[in-house]
Amino acid sequence: MLKAHVAKLTSLTDDQFDHFFSHFKKQSFKKGQVIIASGDAVNCEYFVISGCLKSFFINDDLKMFILQFAMPTWWASDYNALYNNTKATINVDCITDAEVLCLASSDREKLCNELHNVEHFFRWRTNKGYVATQKRLLSFMNNDAKHRYEELLKLYPELYNMVPKNLIAAYLGVSRETLSRLNN
Repeated sequence: MLKAHVAKLTSLTDDQFDHFFSHFKKQSFKKGQVIIASGDAVNCEYFVISGCLKSFFINDDLKMFILQFAMPTWWASDYNALYNNTKATINVDCITDAEVLCLASSDREKLCNELHNVEHFFRWRTNKGYVATQKRLLSFMNNDAKHRYEELLKLYPELYNMVPKNLIAAYLGVSRETLSRLNN
């Protein structure tokens, strides 16, 4: 799965991919298990093989804001903490049982220095993530809840059956009751 994912953005020989893959550590998590908690040191990013993760922030009023759902072939971490060597402000946990590949930040940097195509892959993956985040932010600024809900279902129809409705509501920035009305 990782090989096909990488191949969408760059090409690696079999030997290069084997070297790349050797730096990942497979991990399994149970539904509800925390992968990153606010205040943690963060030194890994996670490639989802199976299951679904959520990245979220809880504000001072204890309101949850979901930044991302991460399904198979998606990546998740607290990237500010990872890249800036600060404590986590973003939490990552498991909506379902999940299998992930963990890549340490030091290994990612080592691989990028060793293999130009790996650096190319990570640069394009980061760019695509930035563009997706920018589109989501613009949607929040420009569209009403109904439009954001329809957009989410159109882009990621599998989420509706995988993710509890209260989490979809938190992702959209609406109440569970509002989501029920939008669904009708």
